[in-house]
Parts: sequence; structure tokens; C-alpha cells
Amino acid sequence: MNNKVSNNRFLEKFAEVSSRIGNEVHLRSLRDAFAMIMPLFILAGVGVLINNVFFPFVASGETLTKLQVWGNLITNGTLNIAGLVLAPAIGYVLARNKGFQNPMAAAILAIAALIMTMPEKIALTIANSTKTATVTGGLSFDNLGTTGMFGGIIVGLLATEIFIKLTKIKHLQIHLGNGIPPMVAESFNSLIPTVLTTGLFALVGALLSVFWNTDVITLISTLIQDPLRSFNTSLPGMLFIYSIGNLLFTLGIHQTVINGTLLDPVLLINMNKNMAAYSAHEHIPYIITNTFRDTFGMIGGTGSTICLLIAVFIFSRQKASREVAGLSLAPGIFNINEPVIFGFPIVFNIPMMIPFVLQPVIGILIAYFFTAIGWMHRVVVLVPWTTPPLLSGFLATGGDWRAVIVQLIIIVEGVCFYLPFLKVSEAVMLKNSK
Repeated sequence: MNNKVSNNRFLEKFAEVSSRIGNEVHLRSLRDAFAMIMPLFILAGVGVLINNVFFPFVASGETLTKLQVWGNLITNGTLNIAGLVLAPAIGYVLARNKGFQNPMAAAILAIAALIMTMPEKIALTIANSTKTATVTGGLSFDNLGTTGMFGGIIVGLLATEIFIKLTKIKHLQIHLGNGIPPMVAESFNSLIPTVLTTGLFALVGALLSVFWNTDVITLISTLIQDPLRSFNTSLPGMLFIYSIGNLLFTLGIHQTVINGTLLDPVLLINMNKNMAAYSAHEHIPYIITNTFRDTFGMIGGTGSTICLLIAVFIFSRQKASREVAGLSLAPGIFNINEPVIFGFPIVFNIPMMIPFVLQPVIGILIAYFFTAIGWMHRVVVLVPWTTPPLLSGFLATGGDWRAVIVQLIIIVEGVCFYLPFLKVSEAVMLKNSK
């Protein structure tokens, strides 16, 4: 009895601490900002898919090249400016979450500060040539896009935080009196904080350029982005963090509290780089991306609960289980599984918590194996997480039918894995009902 009470207290404390971490205002703002710009990346996935899978079926040569201009422009307006749109999105959301009255000012300031951290000189490839030329007076997609995403994150957070703190200093406020239009008053009220904040980022950029011949984007990429991604996007690192998020879900805390803040930003960088490489017909650099994780580790929703629903329909004789499964099937096809998580339930149901946390790990390992040996194409298209299983695998890998086979293998394995825990759970519920 004492052990049970102790375990419950540990789980409650673990859930409480994890919830506090996930709801910390900066991490929550980061998660909200990614959600805000996610439609752009989904559009990029559609453009890459049509450009490289569908257009080659209907055209070739010069005609194909002209058709693919459409997809290339989509890439330029989405993947190639990922860092640029992320900075103002973070500035706006962070300011709003902190109750700042003019979040748009924070967004504008964030994008200005980010541009001030860009290098003055950039290397560009000469058209129809492999030669490069160093030019001034321009911005490079290399810095604005996926490589600059972490730069956008850090500059967006820091610039907004500094700006908000400076606006609270009364001596830095300019009051024009009554009768002034609100927007004009707000603009002048934040004039000095804006000048000081942007001037600070310009100073940092200038010092790095003059004395160290580098820039903020390169520095962040080298010292922060690459080391963080090397762990979070490694197979052990990703599985560990993802499993922690899924474990929290079994305690009633949505997995995005952890995964949305610690995993999604770095996995999305990998996904965007894969899409950019696929669009440019280059080698696909990464196996592990957010779409890879969702496509093979979230079949039917977090915990791959479509496997549980199938197990219930085939093997369960309990009316309650079958009714919950029936109600959960339609949303489960689109990877929405809150009905089964809270209705079956999986939350605080010890027997069901085990497969819920471990089945995604097994599914990801199976898909990783088939990808690593080259039997299945790497994931190259960011598809919406609501895309039904089997179709998601086909689209995410750029139309590779073998991904569908891999998903089927995972589903069959998942049904077998969930089954004994389902039997135990039903036996416990039957015993408790007497």
C-alpha cells in the first residue's frame, strides 16, 4: 500500500514539474509560434510533392522545368524564409503571452533585429555555373531559411524580452498627451526602447563582423543549433524525449508540452532541409524528422492507438471497450485519439500505459531499420499530421509504396503488442466492476 501511494506521489510530482516546464512562457511561446507558421511548411510539402512526384508524370525537359517554377517559388516563400518568419512570429506570441499591449511592435522589432545580425557579405552561385561570387547589399536564403531558424528563435526571444523590459522603464517613455491617436501614442511610447534594442543587436553584429569575421547566424548555428540537433535528432535522443512526452499524456498532460517545445523545432529543421534537398534533387540528409516520427510512431494518434482499436474490434468481447473503440475509430483514422485516451481510458491505466509509451518506439525503430538499409525512401514531404495511415507513408516518402508496407508491418506488430495489455486491462476493469 505504501509503495502504491509513493508511486502515485512520484507520478503526480513528475507530471507537475513537467507541466511547469512545458508551460514556461518562453517555451510555450516557441510552441505557439511554430503552430502559427506551420501552414507555410505544409504548403511547402505540397509544393515539393507536386513538383517532384506529379509534374514528372505529365511533362519532361523544358516543359517540366517551366512547370516546376511554381513549386520553386513556393519553396522560396516558405522553406527559404523559415527563420525570417519565425522571428516576428515568436516576437508577437511572446509579447502577447506576457500581456504586452502592442505585440505587433515586438514582431516588427524582432524581424529588424534579425536582419541586423545577417552578414554584410554573402556568397552566391552564378546562374548556369558552379562558380560562386561574394556580393554585398543582399540577403541569402541560406541565412533566412532553415539554417537561420535557430537564429530566428534566439533573436526573436531575446529582442522581444529586452524590448518589453525597456518599455517598462518610465524614463524611456515619451508621452504626447491626450487627444493623440492610440497607434501614434504607442509608437512614440516605445520609440526609445525600439532604438536601444535594435541598436544593441546592430552593435553585436558589427563587433562579430569586424573583430571575428563572423555573424550571429553562423555563431548560433555552430555553437547551439548543430549540437542541440545532434542529440535531439539522434535516434536515442529523439526516442527518449518523445517517450517522456507520451508518458506525460498517460498522466493527463498533452504530449505537446514536452515534444512541442524540445523536439518539434529541431525535427522541423531536419524536415525542411530534407524537403529543400529533395526539391533540388540532392542527397536527402536525414532519416529522423518530425514527419518521420509522426508517420511511423503516431499511427492513429499518439501511442499508435489505431493498433489498440483494431485489437478491440478483433479480440475484445467487452461491450464497453467495443463502444469506446467504435466512437474513437473515425477520429482515429485522422490521428485524433483523445476519445480513446480519455475514454478507454489510457490515462492512469497502468496496463495500457506500457504499450502506449513503447509502441511508438517500436514503430519508429522498424521504420528506421528499413530506411537505414535503403529499402524505403527517406521522408521528404511534410504532410499534415491528420493524414490517414498508409496514405501518410506514401505521400511523406515522395510516393514510395514500400512505406505503406512498412506502416502495415507496424500496425500488425502493434495489434499483437497491445493485445496482452488489453486483456489485462479488461480483466482489471471487470474485477473492479463487481
